[in-house]
Amino acid sequence: MRARQTRLLWLAPVLGLLVVPTSYAAIQQTKGDFEDKFRQLDEVLPTPNVYRNAAGEAGHQYWQQQVDYVINAKLDENKKRIDASEKITYHNNSPDTLKYLWIQLDQNKFRPDSMSALTDTFGGNSGRGPATQAANGNSPAKLSLDALRRQQFVADHELGYEIKSVTADGKALHYVIVGTLMRVDLASPLKSGKSVKFAIDYGYNIVEEDAVSARSGYEHFPDDKREGGNDIFLLAQWFPRLAAYTDYEAWTNKEFLGRGEFTLEFGNYDVSMTVPADHVVSATGVLQNPKDVLTSVQRDRLEQAKTAKRPVFIVTEEEALENEKAGTDETKTWRFKADNVRDFAWASSRKFMWDAKGIEQDGPQKHVMAMSFYPKEGGDLWKKYSTEAVVHTLDVYNRFTFNYPYPTAQSVNGPVGGMEYPMISFNGPRTELQDDGSRTYSLAEKRFLVGVVIHEVGHNYFPMVVNSDERQWTWMDEGLNSFLDGVAGREWDPKIPWGVEPRDVVGYMKGSSQVPIMTQSDSVLHLGPNAYTKPAVALNILRETILGRELFDFAFKEYAQRWMFKRPTPSDFFRTMEEASGVDLDWFWRGWFYTTDHVDISIDRVYKLRLDTKDPDIDLQRQRQAEQDKPQSLTDQRNREEGRKLWVDRFEDIKDFYDENDQYTVTNKDRNKYREFLKKLKPWERDTLERAVREDKNYYVMDFSNLGGLVMPVLLELEFADGTKESVRIPAEIWRRSPKAVSKLIVTDKNKELVSVSVDPRWETADVDVENNYYPRRIIPSRIEAYKDKKSEDRVKMDLMHDIKTELKSDEDAKKDAKDETKHDH
Repeated sequence: MRARQTRLLWLAPVLGLLVVPTSYAAIQQTKGDFEDKFRQLDEVLPTPNVYRNAAGEAGHQYWQQQVDYVINAKLDENKKRIDASEKITYHNNSPDTLKYLWIQLDQNKFRPDSMSALTDTFGGNSGRGPATQAANGNSPAKLSLDALRRQQFVADHELGYEIKSVTADGKALHYVIVGTLMRVDLASPLKSGKSVKFAIDYGYNIVEEDAVSARSGYEHFPDDKREGGNDIFLLAQWFPRLAAYTDYEAWTNKEFLGRGEFTLEFGNYDVSMTVPADHVVSATGVLQNPKDVLTSVQRDRLEQAKTAKRPVFIVTEEEALENEKAGTDETKTWRFKADNVRDFAWASSRKFMWDAKGIEQDGPQKHVMAMSFYPKEGGDLWKKYSTEAVVHTLDVYNRFTFNYPYPTAQSVNGPVGGMEYPMISFNGPRTELQDDGSRTYSLAEKRFLVGVVIHEVGHNYFPMVVNSDERQWTWMDEGLNSFLDGVAGREWDPKIPWGVEPRDVVGYMKGSSQVPIMTQSDSVLHLGPNAYTKPAVALNILRETILGRELFDFAFKEYAQRWMFKRPTPSDFFRTMEEASGVDLDWFWRGWFYTTDHVDISIDRVYKLRLDTKDPDIDLQRQRQAEQDKPQSLTDQRNREEGRKLWVDRFEDIKDFYDENDQYTVTNKDRNKYREFLKKLKPWERDTLERAVREDKNYYVMDFSNLGGLVMPVLLELEFADGTKESVRIPAEIWRRSPKAVSKLIVTDKNKELVSVSVDPRWETADVDVENNYYPRRIIPSRIEAYKDKKSEDRVKMDLMHDIKTELKSDEDAKKDAKDETKHDH
């Protein structure tokens, strides 16, 4: 109940509701406008219990279910269809008795009557449909060819699962299909510690991935020399899978709308796939029958690849091209086994060439095969970089988490932008066909391939081993993984823009479409910056600026190893990072993950103070000098320029004492008063004063404003008159009693005269306005463009076109954002 109550709080900023736990509402600020940015999260996070303790570890009674599958599937290439049977063994490790089981039927998402189809809004999820455009005075909305193609494909095909039977011991079990879910009623209640076996026979028509923007499907190549062309099949969400049953939510039976991914149970898989005999299959797990599906030469190459320094071709380009030309009515059955995985995916095509390279590492899984499968369209891009990027990913991620626990890590080229599954990932970049028949690739495609392979292979760690709930908390896998792929990426080539630097998120954080990171994935307006970039940037800042690498790396690795093959929640991550680092980070989680505040720290003014020593021989001389340093009166200056002689100079015979001395002249009365003052001081007070006078340091008071609401450390760079610079790093706790504005005293040596101050000079904190980070303010660098002046009416037309293009660009960006999120592009 506590967890559900907390989730309502996370959704409140999105729904505009005031929904708060009782404990949260009990503590309110009723006088003044003080806001405690450092208030602890204990009242927001679920209460620790025997399953998840207060340190962020799995409790002494932690449990999770296990589901084992034996699947026999047949791929009909001509019909683009899968028919299969699966035998499922469900182990109830929970303390509860279960009367029914919930099963995910993700392919039902493509049915025209699905919740996803019925609630899909025109123009994507941006809220910029025809009504909005009409209100803005724009022309009527246009129907894109992509939208038409999707509508036509869905209309022309019977999509979704065909459930042929659900049985146990040969007897039919009652079941009810609810959208993308199916409830199976057990013949008798399943008690704690017991297991049940049942079988499902099913089939479905495979979607064309590019037509419906799916996470898997087929891609057709009509121009290949084989009659009828060729296909690449990427098969995921391809079998009815048990929904997770958890200690924090019970059944995670939430409708699949397309964006929120999957939380699943670990289990053992034995899967046989019957495909055309000339196909090459890549799959989760280890091939069990290589003699049945590979030639002796290919098996020898596979053995050679285990110790090779560079990738070895198991299926060469020449062999793949020969496969492309012909076809066969014969079939082969590829059998794979995978232990302790939470899902199973595979790919099949006669177009695939296949290369591999072995990796040696410490730990239980001492040998890993890194492999890539790709068609001729992948070309040199994939030959050079795919498998090597897999190897690099495992090398870096192992350092930060745990040694890769599985025997294979695969990258497969196909129509999706990028998708991940245990031991296998689907990645989209390719070469481009030139007029002369050759193939080449752009810098963008090279960077895309390296980046997407690192990202998708990295998902083996999060969430394929550290098994977070992606539908509720997308950032727990995408954000953590984006942070680590940025680390790995910089170690590959720092010139590639990895998108996890603080500067990469400032536009999103100051925008009005931002929602809290803790928002459930299907409600997020812009998934990329919300679930990928912002949490990745937050972790980058936490590592490099707030905790430092030593503390962060220890705590992050502790979290990863604590939750290997378990199911963590956000509270487990937050608590582990605090408990293992020894630093209170509630202010950080609250600001970055629960609010839409942004960072905007302004330095408003700097005062230079001088110590009032009470010694007239010092203070009065300083006051005289200050008076002399003031600008001369303009009237006095012009009188002197005109040669006007002063009255006091014309009649020198009447000058007196006061013409030779001024109010700053020290008298015995002044000195006696100072001596009386010293007598009244305690010894330590006198010593302190005398030392301050002797050292004669500079005292600067700096006023800062927190304009963005998000408290962060104040990072300063001080520049002195002698040309030297000094860094000062003030912890975020400076805002604890005054979160909107603070003042700070900075003391420097006498010879260190301050000339300028800058806040966050290295752009470490994602400050959205760097121009108020300077004191004195600087001239803002910008650009101008030369143009030929035209008639005024031409300028009016240009302004109008600019407004129209800006509006259309916003629409196109929103549509692209929605499509990219659906395709799960990196």
